[in-house]
Amino acid sequence: MSNQVIKEENITVEQLLAGAEKIGKLAEQEAQEAEKNATISKNVVNLIKETQISRLLLPKKYGGPQIDFSTFAKIIRKVGYYNMSAAWLTYFYPLHNTLPSFLSQAGMDEIANDGGLICDVFAPVGKAEKDGNGYRISGKWNFASGVLYSGWIGLGLLMEFSESTGPEFSMAVMRTSEVEVLKNWDTLGLRGSGSNTVIADNVYVPMERILRIDKVLVELGRTPEADYDQDYPFYHKPFFSAFYIGFPNMALGGAERLLKEFKDRTEKRTRIFQGGVSEKESSRGQRVLAELTIKYKAADGLMKQYIDLLENHEQAIGPGEFAAIRATIIQYCAEIANKVLTTLGGNAISKGDIVELHTRDIITIATHMTSLYEDAMAAYGQNLFGYPTTVVKG
Repeated sequence: MSNQVIKEENITVEQLLAGAEKIGKLAEQEAQEAEKNATISKNVVNLIKETQISRLLLPKKYGGPQIDFSTFAKIIRKVGYYNMSAAWLTYFYPLHNTLPSFLSQAGMDEIANDGGLICDVFAPVGKAEKDGNGYRISGKWNFASGVLYSGWIGLGLLMEFSESTGPEFSMAVMRTSEVEVLKNWDTLGLRGSGSNTVIADNVYVPMERILRIDKVLVELGRTPEADYDQDYPFYHKPFFSAFYIGFPNMALGGAERLLKEFKDRTEKRTRIFQGGVSEKESSRGQRVLAELTIKYKAADGLMKQYIDLLENHEQAIGPGEFAAIRATIIQYCAEIANKVLTTLGGNAISKGDIVELHTRDIITIATHMTSLYEDAMAAYGQNLFGYPTTVVKG
């Protein structure tokens, strides 16, 4: 697998994973600066570009290697092992290249050929007014991850079209130079993701850059163009379930690192107030490591099942099944993080310690709307009883 050539590009999985490791290690070195600045550095972003990882999900016609889900998951996990804020953006920047891939040819050409990074906010909180062959977009959107380095931004809306029977979930794609960015990202974790607020004030967006999410991404499942790349991995798949693949893989990367930290520190630890016993020789340390390793293996196994379901999505009971698997993986990783932190005790609570940082980041991933455990289980329960999912999308 390590020497597999990706599609038509002269790049291997091994090279991509080596690039991901470089990104992660650089981000780990700069972690405290990113915490303070509430964004990863330009150095890290440049490395995401130089390794070609930002281009992974461009269609072949624009020079993208167009990787499969399994390889994409491994890349995200590799970066997450070192730094989850960097993994967040290493996931989102290539992922957002899927959005113009669902536009008409004119919109796809304009955005893909421009070469700028893309960010988005799906929440349909803005307003759109018809203006000729386009719309005027206004509103305020929170959580625009990576906006400081993006050339384009997609913003969610409820829009009505001439043939609509009611408001449609849609997205308007515009240049980030056309919106105001409020640098207000100040959170428990994932501080380096730079997920700031943006404001659009009467921004004109032509129809070729309006993405009809419900009609095209969900119902049609591909670009509306008749001549399209049938090998594109995000076409004819449950879009949101594919789109959300990065969240559990970031958590898995972080949990893997936490297990290593726990083992390494436990091997060197002697607890004076517990009789001076070597912690690695105690049943306590051994049992905790065994328990957490099994939990990680369970989460890893669920991720493999998730990818298999994406490739064979007709076997899935419904979108609730995907949501439940994602949320369970992240829940397991959060439990691993909490147990590692509280078992290591004072050895892990210093500000900026990798255990402290990864624990905060994994907990923050678990708060994302796509990761909420109770919502996911409710959605899966609906599907199991034969009801459509009303709790989550994807």
